[in-house]
Amino acid sequence: MKMTKLERDFQRALIKELKTMFEGCIITKLNSGHIQGIPDLLILWGKHWATLECKQSAKAHKQPNQEYYVKRMNNMSFSRFIFPENKEEVLHELEQAFRPGGKPRLSKRE
Repeated sequence: MKMTKLERDFQRALIKELKTMFEGCIITKLNSGHIQGIPDLLILWGKHWATLECKQSAKAHKQPNQEYYVKRMNNMSFSRFIFPENKEEVLHELEQAFRPGGKPRLSKRE
């Protein structure tokens, strides 16, 4: 599936923000050519991992199996759909997942 310009730009900015939040993390774009519905990004940081499926908006179409894989991977570690409207909330949740018991470095999300 081809990404729209808006989704591509959102994903690019998101990767930069994640690298700032989790210094030294590894972020890779997953090629779901073999398994339809695998999330877009894999984030590795210390002993933690997460996947994020980037969408251009909350109303963007979801591909077959995306809900399944996001839910399945969330049960293993952390996985979410992320789009501009929920970005702050998802990043806060991700930070909490990666820093259990730790103090968030980010300001409190609304």
